[in-house]
Parts: sequence; C-alpha cells; structure tokens
Amino acid sequence: MQRQIVDYALQRRSRLSEVHSGRTAVADVCDASPYLLRAAKFHGRPSSTLCPICRKEQVTLVSWVFGEKLGQVSGSARTNDEISRLATTAEEFSVHVVEVCRTCSWNHLVQSYVAGLPPRSTRSRRVAK
Repeated sequence: MQRQIVDYALQRRSRLSEVHSGRTAVADVCDASPYLLRAAKFHGRPSSTLCPICRKEQVTLVSWVFGEKLGQVSGSARTNDEISRLATTAEEFSVHVVEVCRTCSWNHLVQSYVAGLPPRSTRSRRVAK
C-alpha cells in the first residue's frame, strides 16, 4: 500500500516552461545516465505520456527503491511486481518514480511514496506483575 505520496507535477511543469522559453537548455534536461536508460529498458513500464521534449515516443516509468532495511536492493530499479512483493516482507522503504525518454534522454522525478511494513516499535513493553 502506498502512503505519503508526493507528486512532482508542478516542478515538472516549471522545468518544461523554462526549457520551452529558452531559459534552460535542452541538454540540461536530457541528461539521463546510461544506468537509468538501461533500467528503463529492463525494469521500466510504458506510459501513455508523450515525451515533452522530442515528442517521438512515450516516456518509460522507472521505479527506484531506497531503504535502510533493504540491503543490496536499496538504490536499484524494480518492477511494480517486485515492489509489491517487497512491500509485504520489508520494513518501510521509499519508492521514487522517474519518467525517462529512451530517445532523447529526458528524465524527471514524477512521484515518490513510502511502501512496506510499518517500522517495529523500538520500545520494550512492560509486563504487569
């Protein structure tokens, strides 16, 4: 179950406004790393959103997981099915969803949320005698 959802649509709109007005260069926003582009190919899911820069293809959504209790999984791209499985077994972690265009390398954080099991209480219980 997703909670603490943050939508970055306003930042995205602002960034695109800067590009379309010429205040920001296209090269400054089309800078996806090779790692992100590979993650889009193998772990991404298609979207219905056309790339706002090149308008040649729909952007791909890539979900990244981060959490202290995830071990080596933290900082990696995961499919929705993998995230769902993690959410049933792993303690609270965050998911960052990035849209990326595999043609022009546009990328932007579109959403973040918390998933996983609530953290265990660190307090010990007192037992009545």
